[in-house]
Amino acid sequence: MDEIQREARWSLSLDGKIALSKDIIAGAIGRFGPDFRLAWTGAKDSTLVLWITRQVCAERGLSMPRVVTINEGDPFDEVVAFQKRLVEAWGLDLTVVANDDVLSRKPRIGDVVPVAALSEDSRAELVRTGFTGEAFPFDPESPLGNQLMKVAPLNAFLRREGVAALGTAIRWDEHPARAHEDYESPREDPPHTRIHPILHMLERDVWDITRGNDIPFCELYRQGYRSLGTKTGTMRQSDLPAWEQDLTDRCGERAGRDQEKEEAMEQLRALGYM
Repeated sequence: MDEIQREARWSLSLDGKIALSKDIIAGAIGRFGPDFRLAWTGAKDSTLVLWITRQVCAERGLSMPRVVTINEGDPFDEVVAFQKRLVEAWGLDLTVVANDDVLSRKPRIGDVVPVAALSEDSRAELVRTGFTGEAFPFDPESPLGNQLMKVAPLNAFLRREGVAALGTAIRWDEHPARAHEDYESPREDPPHTRIHPILHMLERDVWDITRGNDIPFCELYRQGYRSLGTKTGTMRQSDLPAWEQDLTDRCGERAGRDQEKEEAMEQLRALGYM
């Protein structure tokens, strides 16, 4: 997607942006049927995708896709509680995936994890990242932890369930590594298509649509968090609610996230991250 095309979509009205997202989602459901799933983190963007998808299904008589979320081992209690409430309120069919090999050891952030103690699958994921050490500190928000605790269990789920397409909530404006993404993006390992229905939405659009339609959102945004990741790897950026902060500062949205991971985003996405 080139700059002219992106600018044209950014200039659409909110209604126009929602309509475009609806068409993308409806097209994916029509093509992939039950083999299309939605990734949901409990954050504002993926919750918006869920809301738009529910609108599409209600308007066009389609079945709501099943949803998948990742327990990376360091979640905010508030996010977990929010997801539980919305699953009940919206009747979502949610699967929670995790790297049970690592989490069964009940590691705390910073605990040293010996590579030799891990399963063959987990060791293989470490090799994919280029890691050759004998041990590493447990941190799901680090590049290494991200691959082991997020990407690996998600990819295992996609293989196991034969998922043909996965809907995500990335946006062009949130990170340079996502600025040239297309609405449909093929992946090879495992083979599937990524569907990105809100690429054209700006951070301000997300909040205007969310608050304008009374879409539920996690209370952490009201407390000043602007982007949500792991509990340990995310900092509150302001005393103001997220939607009252300077949303024209595109570099600031993910400033509260672990910056080692942010700087490695291109590599992480090549390995299977969103």
